[in-house]
Amino acid sequence: MEIRRTFDLLTHLVSLNPTADCLVEKKAGTWQPLSAQRVQELSQQVSLGLRSLGIGRGDKVAIISANRPEWVIADFGIAQLGAVSVPMYPTITVEDYRHIFQDAGVQVVLVENQKLLNRVQEAVSGLTEGPEFIFTFDKLAGVQSFEELLALGQAADAAGLEELKAAVQPDDLLTLIYTSGTTGRPKGVMLSHENILHNCRNLTGYLPLPAGQKALSFLPLSHIFERTATFLYLLLGFSVWYAESVERIADNLREVQPQVFTTVPRLLEKIYDKIVAKGKTLTGVKKKLFFWALDLGLRYDTQQDQGFLYNTQLALANKLIFSKWREAMGGQVHYIVSGGGALQPRLARVFWAAGIRVMEGYGMTETSPVIAASQPEASGNLIGAVGPVIPGVEVKLAADGEILTRSPSVMQGYYNRPDLTAEVIDADGWMHTGDIGEFVQGKFLKITDRKKEMFKTSNGKYVAPQPLESKLAESPLVEQCMVVGEGQKFAAALLVPAFEELRAWAKNRGIPTDLSDAALAAHAQVQQLYEELVQRANAAFAQWEQIKKVSLLPVLWSVESGELTPTMKVKRKIIAQNNQQRIEEFYR
Repeated sequence: MEIRRTFDLLTHLVSLNPTADCLVEKKAGTWQPLSAQRVQELSQQVSLGLRSLGIGRGDKVAIISANRPEWVIADFGIAQLGAVSVPMYPTITVEDYRHIFQDAGVQVVLVENQKLLNRVQEAVSGLTEGPEFIFTFDKLAGVQSFEELLALGQAADAAGLEELKAAVQPDDLLTLIYTSGTTGRPKGVMLSHENILHNCRNLTGYLPLPAGQKALSFLPLSHIFERTATFLYLLLGFSVWYAESVERIADNLREVQPQVFTTVPRLLEKIYDKIVAKGKTLTGVKKKLFFWALDLGLRYDTQQDQGFLYNTQLALANKLIFSKWREAMGGQVHYIVSGGGALQPRLARVFWAAGIRVMEGYGMTETSPVIAASQPEASGNLIGAVGPVIPGVEVKLAADGEILTRSPSVMQGYYNRPDLTAEVIDADGWMHTGDIGEFVQGKFLKITDRKKEMFKTSNGKYVAPQPLESKLAESPLVEQCMVVGEGQKFAAALLVPAFEELRAWAKNRGIPTDLSDAALAAHAQVQQLYEELVQRANAAFAQWEQIKKVSLLPVLWSVESGELTPTMKVKRKIIAQNNQQRIEEFYR
């Protein structure tokens, strides 16, 4: 059947197999599935329930929740009315909630639990015009629950709903996704049904698996990456299993045994670090074998056959060591799709060597999101690049190296902000991404930096901070880092240590383990360790780019502190303001 609107996926899924597991979550210790048919029924109830409240075409409904079946059911139910979903990150500030409620004109809020309800109520309390209705996914005292919304739908007359669904067109506004980037107030990205479905249709070949596979979902559905991935899974006939939490991902991987999941590089790095940490606890021959296999993996190259001896050794390493890696991840993972930031090349090499294909993608909320992606076969995957441009998408490089893209997946614009829209989409329809890139081997797109993040030193030399930061982040001892130096004589770095790894290092050197994070970061041996680490990273860069000084920070940057965006990108201006004294000390 032709899938022209996102909710057409429901009819498509029911036609594939009405009894199959569609959405699955863990409740009371057991995995509980919803069939495609049941998901469709519940989505209909959401539509009818909202209609009974007066919600119709163009009205805005906010969803504030962690991943769970109700999120997707609500999304479909809203769309079937021609209404507009406004997903919001649970971690943003109350001020951002208030701004989005007002800017979007939100009329209904669907919120997960008591904690988030408290924040919503605080945001709403200061508004003269705000949401009229609030429903909670969890049953809570004194507030209407999502079950009550479904009950309204069950009791309502279904007449006319099919006509409302038929009136929804592919180019109709589906969703407003508010993104703040790294500066300024959140702005609403307007995406249509066709924006997202065009992206999905052109990604089906990237997961060449038969229907009936399992996908584990844990990245936030409020982000376009996981949301488009979910639509893609459903288009392919996969079932979606929701992880209990980020902390439970390892356990859930073993229980669910998925064939695919999406991730961000940092989470993948944590999986890798835990595996390596376990390897360090081995002794004797087992430990030697582990690190022999790891060394082989770090030399893996998707673009080069390294000969009979290497291939024979790798086959043995897979049998003895990497098979256990696969078992730790459920034993069935074929593909991991990484996005939201640069993937460390060593991670890509090791996981490919272990028989798990890590595919890196690149895009942005404004492009629904994928622009380029590594392909599932080795020949279409160049480590260190984000892959070829996907079908149906155009890319060209501006004179200054900025990546420009044009496709039916490019947003309709920023809600209520035609001025900002005109700044990023030119008269010919080219979206100016703000990223600097190059093509390697004629087809592999490589991101080299953010246009607005490059800075010039007082010596007139340009420094691109992202490559420096990525190089530093290759060390398991580095949790976060930011390079500074605008208008100064040299580049310097603010760095947050990975304190768990650092404490293990310190313990082996007799440094007291009861020191606070701040005291540990200030310890002379630790300071020397990170200075040496920076010097090793500097070797890959020209003299004027190199980091001359480093300052260790004792506290992680976070969304709550306002130093990271909800997608975990650093807010450079805020971090610089918060560490102004440290930065001034670099240049005294």
